[in-house]
Amino acid sequence: MNVVELKDVKKYYMLGQTRVDALRGVSLAIGQGEFLAIAGPSGSGKSTMLNMFGCIDLPSEGTVRIDGTETEKMTDKELTRYRRTKISFIFQSFNLIPVLNVYENIEFPLLLQRSISRNERSERVMKAIEEVGLLDRVKNKSMELSGGQRQRVAIARALVTKPLIVLADEPTANLDSETGKRIIELMRHINETEKTTFVFSTHDAHIMKEARRVVRILDGRIVAGDANGEG
Repeated sequence: MNVVELKDVKKYYMLGQTRVDALRGVSLAIGQGEFLAIAGPSGSGKSTMLNMFGCIDLPSEGTVRIDGTETEKMTDKELTRYRRTKISFIFQSFNLIPVLNVYENIEFPLLLQRSISRNERSERVMKAIEEVGLLDRVKNKSMELSGGQRQRVAIARALVTKPLIVLADEPTANLDSETGKRIIELMRHINETEKTTFVFSTHDAHIMKEARRVVRILDGRIVAGDANGEG
């Protein structure tokens, strides 16, 4: 089963009278449980692709399907609900809330899903904290954590909603090489044990080495890598 499908997707922006083409007819399918890297230099279009997968942006032309649903046919309210329940993000800058501790940062996205009970929230948060190895840091705030520990919190926060897909934009960019390696190994372990789909936008050679599939993009076009997903 494909969780994401792009077909002949183009995305362009107008800067004054100048049209900037970010994507130039991209087709790509991502299967359930993939560990996929989208690689390319700055300005190649990889972050724009991630925005399409994350329902943050819509195509100028072409079709984007998430879990079989065409995003351009969804209302703003439906897109917001999709982002909350089916898609999670991991950023290079961690994006933790400084006044909240580890538990509270991870719990935060669940508070937006009012159908989840307090007991279920607690169970999910503690399971996520255990998965990323931070049981001894539950009450620490982000400023009391190392860069690697902060990224582990961000990973736990992404997993706690049980998303269809996790999108990671340069997740190791602010980490030293050894910490970055451990973070990727952690995500690979979660991918293998939980069958969570991970998609990376990256320059990191280690992520590309660990990925089961690498799609390379240049000037808004896929130039290497199988465009078909698994399943």
